[in-house]
Amino acid sequence: MAQKPKVYITRKLPQKALDMINREYNFEINPQNRPLTRSELEEAIQGRDGMITMLSDNIDEDLLKLNPELKVIANYAVGYDNIDIEACNEFNVLVSNTPEVLTETTADFTWALLMTAAMRIAEADKFVRKKKYEGWSPMPSLSRGSLGQKTLGIIGFGRIGKAVAKRARGFGMKILYHEPSRLPEEEEIEHGASYRKFEDLLKESDFVTLHLPLLESTRHLIGEQELKTMKETAYLINTARGAIIDEKALKRALEKEEIAGAALDVFEEEPALTPGLSELENVILTPHIASASRETRTQMAVIAAENLIAGLKGEKMPNLVNPSAKS
Repeated sequence: MAQKPKVYITRKLPQKALDMINREYNFEINPQNRPLTRSELEEAIQGRDGMITMLSDNIDEDLLKLNPELKVIANYAVGYDNIDIEACNEFNVLVSNTPEVLTETTADFTWALLMTAAMRIAEADKFVRKKKYEGWSPMPSLSRGSLGQKTLGIIGFGRIGKAVAKRARGFGMKILYHEPSRLPEEEEIEHGASYRKFEDLLKESDFVTLHLPLLESTRHLIGEQELKTMKETAYLINTARGAIIDEKALKRALEKEEIAGAALDVFEEEPALTPGLSELENVILTPHIASASRETRTQMAVIAAENLIAGLKGEKMPNLVNPSAKS
């Protein structure tokens, strides 16, 4: 009887996905509620036919050299900037992701951050908890006004960016978007969005929200000069990847009140924050939870399991990101 392929899963997943994998393969899982250290990841990869990895797992050429027999990596995320795709092609390792399933949940969370920032809800909550509230007054915690009078700038107008635009239309906001290539006019009409050059979008928007992958071309896309270009009354929202923003430059801009505030679900050096950022009153910080609904995380795990199982069986992986590899 042939031995079942061996699989390693780098973090605990919803049980539905684990049951799917258990029916097909022998697997081990990281028992700790934390990312694996580099040495632990080096040990985990050895002798495995497949892995389910997280964004916190850096899969590079040196790691792949430890197990030339690895066939499949199913990344539990839409993005895969944690994986050296070129090295995977060289070692004939198939890589997959979990697209589309995150769209609505992430758009909802982006909108929640936008509303929290616009209405200064986090500041008001802290005000009450610090026992500063002494009764109603006409002036404290004034918001920036009706969203219907404001302009939303969306950088990255893919599935999530368009879903955010859909929500903004319900509030009557003016919607701008920026992409490397402008959409056809009929698509702009469909989404109620107008194209702007990057700098013009920053100048015109009351809220700027980021929905693009982390690439060399997008690393520190928002830096000192871009923050100075934004309105002093504007807010910056990021549920994409932390390193798209130069976090040190953002901290300085918030300290100097060059923009009104920011809402961040992702950070440049997760889980670490730029020193002093968490002490600022004009920034909202959440721990990378934009997709953290029970339904979404379960479906992500199921998709990762389906990708893994298909790849190890030699079948077409539903969400293959590197068809150049030939495992």
